[in-house]
Amino acid sequence: MELVNWIREQVEAGKFQPGQKMYSENELKEMFRLSRQTVRHAISVLENDGVLIRRQGSGTYINDRRQTNLRNKTRISVVTTYVDGYIFPKTIQGIENVLFENGYSVQIAFTNNQIGREKTILEDILSRDEVAGVIMETVKSGIPNPNLSLYGKLQAKGIPVIFINSYYPLLPIPHVSLNDKMAGYCAAKHLLDRGHRKIGGIFKLDDGQGHQRYAGYLEALTEAGMEMDDSCILWVDTVGMQNLEESRSLIMGRFRGCSAVVCYNDQIAFDFVEILAKEGIHVPEHISVVSIDDSELTVLGDVALTSVPHPMDIRGRRKRAGMFLSTPRGLVLSVQPASIPRYGSVSEKRTSFTPGSGGRVNIWFTKKQDSLCRLRYKATRRSPASTQMPVR
Repeated sequence: MELVNWIREQVEAGKFQPGQKMYSENELKEMFRLSRQTVRHAISVLENDGVLIRRQGSGTYINDRRQTNLRNKTRISVVTTYVDGYIFPKTIQGIENVLFENGYSVQIAFTNNQIGREKTILEDILSRDEVAGVIMETVKSGIPNPNLSLYGKLQAKGIPVIFINSYYPLLPIPHVSLNDKMAGYCAAKHLLDRGHRKIGGIFKLDDGQGHQRYAGYLEALTEAGMEMDDSCILWVDTVGMQNLEESRSLIMGRFRGCSAVVCYNDQIAFDFVEILAKEGIHVPEHISVVSIDDSELTVLGDVALTSVPHPMDIRGRRKRAGMFLSTPRGLVLSVQPASIPRYGSVSEKRTSFTPGSGGRVNIWFTKKQDSLCRLRYKATRRSPASTQMPVR
């Protein structure tokens, strides 16, 4: 029946949300040019199938089956992009701790940030009957995704979903994430307050977080009256991020004349600093670098990275609590980045490097203080041999 199929499709696509009031019989009658008897029959079919529920004196609603179907289910599927990334172990641990405290068990899967694996995992969850909810890290949320309808099917089955780290803009599903725009803003502002004026950036192209961090970077530059130079921005996708060394020549040309660079995360910053070192360019003497996440990577290299913190374990607990402890639909929990604790890859001076010039740079000292983020001097730098530079 046309009306029955249409309502099912709307629910599966997430256009009708659990608990949402359905069109009245008169409205459906006019919309589909059907008789009242046919409309009532369609509603009865959907009511028997558990898609709709009638409330006397109120109307017909999309059935929120979470409260009835999930009472005897205690398994939560937690799906992240990677298992070995520096963020994910702490995040998963935070989620698991709260799940355990509330009587849930955890089923963990990883997409490797691949759309095909996301599809396989979602179809597997849909085929099972014991899943009480899904905590999902989005896959390449910065580009169109063909799997969005599967999330509608999860909701149609009454399985609640919450996104972590990022979200799909086309889906009205709650999400919990770092305030990535503020993180990008904080990173750029930190450099601006130290006198840097030509600030480059490396951001992730196929990731919604990358777009947000870039937006924050732009806002800081605009606020400071700086013009953004497209030639100083390098966009990398998931594959490019894992093979940054292959872009060495592009990097050396892209950041010519920059005194500082904002990096999408610590992994990119770590690799970027290593690439610079191989070219005889030292951080922070020749160029300053700020990254985001404040992970253990910040102290593993020769330079202790200045990095905007990412409250991983706290977010893990909030994500879980936000989903299963009667969180309202439409929740957007944005965790604010904390103050920048590491100060090893940013100099209190403005520098610029020119590839091929033997490391000769110009340096300006500034006494500007950081008005946005208080710093704790935590890590020390193991100084590599550096080129003597003239001070102006």
